[in-house]
Amino acid sequence: MEKFLGKDFLLTTDAARELFHGYAEDMPIVDYHCHIDPREIYENRRFNDIGEMWLAGDHYKWRLMRANGVDERYITGDAPYREKFQKFAEALPRAIGNPLVHWCHLELKNYFGYEGFLTGDTAEEVWQLCQEKIKNSPELSTRGLIKNSNVYMVGTTDDPCSDLVWHEKLGADDTFDVKVCPTFRPDPMVNIHRADFVDQIRRLEKAVGRDINTVDELCEALKERMDHFDAHGCRAADHGLDTAVFAIGSDKEIDDAFKKAMAGERVTCEEKEKYVTKLLLFCGREYARRGWVFQIHYSCLRNPNTRMFEKIGPDAGFDSMDVTLGAEPIRDLLDTLEREENLPKTILYSLNPGDNAMLDSLIGAFQTGGIPGKLQHGSAWWFNDTKNGMEAQLTSFADMGILGNFIGMLTDSRSFLSYARHEYFRRILCNWIGQKVENGEYPKDMVLLGGIVKDICFNNAKRYFNI
Repeated sequence: MEKFLGKDFLLTTDAARELFHGYAEDMPIVDYHCHIDPREIYENRRFNDIGEMWLAGDHYKWRLMRANGVDERYITGDAPYREKFQKFAEALPRAIGNPLVHWCHLELKNYFGYEGFLTGDTAEEVWQLCQEKIKNSPELSTRGLIKNSNVYMVGTTDDPCSDLVWHEKLGADDTFDVKVCPTFRPDPMVNIHRADFVDQIRRLEKAVGRDINTVDELCEALKERMDHFDAHGCRAADHGLDTAVFAIGSDKEIDDAFKKAMAGERVTCEEKEKYVTKLLLFCGREYARRGWVFQIHYSCLRNPNTRMFEKIGPDAGFDSMDVTLGAEPIRDLLDTLEREENLPKTILYSLNPGDNAMLDSLIGAFQTGGIPGKLQHGSAWWFNDTKNGMEAQLTSFADMGILGNFIGMLTDSRSFLSYARHEYFRRILCNWIGQKVENGEYPKDMVLLGGIVKDICFNNAKRYFNI
């Protein structure tokens, strides 16, 4: 019987073990999409305890605690972190099969040297061990965690109105050599149907120092902010779409919808789709001109629990997968940009795993010469960020494309401990490939396979994002 989280955790064949330990394990990390705060990196924040490190803002853990019947006071409420940690520790061992069991114990092992199992009974032991390390170990500061995780680049997610001052300070700090690049996230100005849309446009007006009365003026303001991001090392943009849409409207229709929204009136679904399409096409053209990567996340059903949304707000662990019409709108978006020769490097992520084969077959229709893997099926995202989900994404990618051109894993996290997820992915990747060798489906050429593994773990992303 294998030891829990032992040296060969998830590695079930000789080839898998050789690939991980010989090629994947020590590769640097390009964490090209995450939600950590660049200010916390610059200020080298130190945490008070493991509860603060783990439970503040982590909606994965919040969902798990709710599923175990934990009162909201111990999740997003005012209970002390020691009590919150206890409730989480009591829930975690019941979650057999949930990736949090693996993620959390990899983090405890890698950063705190704990090789036991977290339960309600061991919570005090773990708490005290972590307390001691947090107080006395400089490597558990934000910069220490990044450096000791062998991170080469961090891609933060940033509002278009951000002055990027913390990125600027980090770029000028020669004591910290990890690249921290902003990512342009214009969702606040794209989501015309959201209740705070007017407030978001007013913020953009303040950032550019002028009024915005038309969609063309909005596009000019966004272009100005893109220039600002480009000057600060931006290499990618990211769009979070609840649903993929594509509907061409006239300039007058789109301007009328914009003015209607700015007057506080509710736009129709058709008006929203035409406006969003206009913004996506505009942004895609600008990204292509700058050489940025265009990331699109979609098929998320946001805030289905109205009572809890009104009580706690968004991004609190109450979202779910959605089933949306993804193929035709995305096809039309890609095709329009391609016909104009304005299609940038693009990564597509669907929260619905049923879209895997569709995405892989669709991106295969838009690959072009000169850039290996110009279009990418993004790493298994959110609810798919599990062992089964990663294996399904790898299988689909390999079935219909060239897996050796995949740009690999990202954390998509607000936690500085989440770099352990790269190890988790690498073990799953090496085991997936190793099983092909074991089955006689691929020759045991370890130099060739090791090169592919190194590329997926690091080299492809480094090239793709021009780092």
